[in-house]
Amino acid sequence: MRSSVSRRYVFNRVLLYGAAILLALWTLAPLYLVALAAFSARQATFQWPKPLLPTDFSTDTMEFFANTRGVMGSVGNSVVVALLTIVASLLLGAPGGYALARFRFRGKEAISMGLLISKMFPTAIRAISLAVAFIQMDLYDTIWGVALVHTAMALPFVIIVTAGIFVGVPRDLEEAAQTLGCNRLQAFLRVVMPLALPGLAAAAIFTFVISWNEVFAATILTLRNRTLPAQVLSSLNDSPLYYRYAGGFFMIVPALIFIFLIRRYLLNLWGSISR
Repeated sequence: MRSSVSRRYVFNRVLLYGAAILLALWTLAPLYLVALAAFSARQATFQWPKPLLPTDFSTDTMEFFANTRGVMGSVGNSVVVALLTIVASLLLGAPGGYALARFRFRGKEAISMGLLISKMFPTAIRAISLAVAFIQMDLYDTIWGVALVHTAMALPFVIIVTAGIFVGVPRDLEEAAQTLGCNRLQAFLRVVMPLALPGLAAAAIFTFVISWNEVFAATILTLRNRTLPAQVLSSLNDSPLYYRYAGGFFMIVPALIFIFLIRRYLLNLWGSISR
């Protein structure tokens, strides 16, 4: 009996790790192929069959992409817009999530449902009204306008995620801090926020990815101050194949770097979940 349970346990673990490895390969294989093409000579893009191992490392393709007019400026715009989106989304979303997690008020369920329903409407159906409104407010073709739209897109997600995070923070700790002389704001900043940092880091990652990869709003709301996805999309039809590989790699790397920089908060989150 014990041996059969042990074999079943081993089989389940092997199955779990095998599925995790397959999922990792499924995710990493396209990234590897894009990076391989991006760091090969431009002529190597048209070779067939293509080698699966790097044989001729070259920065020719990346230099061609980086030196293309408007690319580096669009990279800077994307970074600024993404950081503005993260700051605005967390400043507005964290208090909103805290209110949903801690307080009882009339219409709470309707607000939560409204946040979910707002994600059902694509940006395309609001394109004309957004463009007209931004022109009237002198926000058209500015990074502030794009950051505002990205914040509106990410805010429902941030509120829902942070609400779940704050629910997991024990209320007793906050009440204990208030009995020791802290008011509600001080207890929130000194007790709740440090415990919620891993979850806020996860929300920041997804907000960064949403902003960095968003292309439709950035395309219709900008002409000269475009983000990287909008810049690549505008020249996609007239660009060679190696330009597209380099552009894809450029769009992947910043998100990976951002995740790497705040990975310790995610590890803390996973540790708390496993406990």
